Amino acid sequence: MAVGGARKPWGGRFSERTDAMVEAYTASIDADARMLPHDIAASIAHARMLGRQRIIPKKDADAIVRGLAGILEEYARGEFRLRPELEDVHMNVEARLAEKIGAAAGRLHTARSRNDQVATDVRMYMKDACGRAAAALLALQAALLDLAEANKRVVMPGYTHLQRAQPVLFAHHLLAYVEMFARDHTRFAVARTMADESPLGSGALAGVPYPVDREAVAEALGFAGITANSIDAVADRDFIVDFISAAALAMVHVSRLAEELVLWSSAEFAFIRLPDAFATGSSINWPSRRTW
Repeated sequence: MAVGGARKPWGGRFSERTDAMVEAYTASIDADARMLPHDIAASIAHARMLGRQRIIPKKDADAIVRGLAGILEEYARGEFRLRPELEDVHMNVEARLAEKIGAAAGRLHTARSRNDQVATDVRMYMKDACGRAAAALLALQAALLDLAEANKRVVMPGYTHLQRAQPVLFAHHLLAYVEMFARDHTRFAVARTMADESPLGSGALAGVPYPVDREAVAEALGFAGITANSIDAVADRDFIVDFISAAALAMVHVSRLAEELVLWSSAEFAFIRLPDAFATGSSINWPSRRTW
């Protein structure tokens, strides 16, 4: 027997409410809430295409677009509240759209499955994430270049296995990280390219029985093109692995730089001094004056 559960949006044939534990387990809102702007953008492009292709009445398409734009404004103002019983961000948006415009909201899902909808949202999110990561790497490289330029005559020991080996320029050492982050930037660019195809129009797995204009939707959403195979398109998540791989290697390089800063700021090395704003104290309470 259900305890404190809710009726599922897709549960028309069920005779019992979903158990609260199952509801908590299957909800993805905590993960996919970040895709709300992408979900709305994709739905607006889809609705406009449905109206242009006369798949749904233009007045309904216009109402859907206005309603979705209003939801995006609510989200920007922090007024849009996600309801866990609706499982995911997509159902939350569609439920709110129905509240705002009524029955016309039901036409938004024409010629679209949740499968190609989610695949599109994830690709859009990953493209943005790759772009943000690449921009952050460029800023980090610029900071390292500025520091190298300001210290291009500073000499320091080069180490192998923490043993002093050869003298090197501090700038030369910093430029090694510029090279590492350049490779990371390239990997994020490749990951973005791998995500840069629109799967909308693939349906659940075998396309949709409507005269959709996939190319127009892809162009409206900023995709370079469309996916070639609908079965692959709705299942493909390789581009996420590409992003995770690029992020993991970037963090290895960031961690390497961070560890060198730890070493260089220690008393044994004393190469640099970190501002107090970027330092923390020890948990042990050392006396202010030695008594031994």
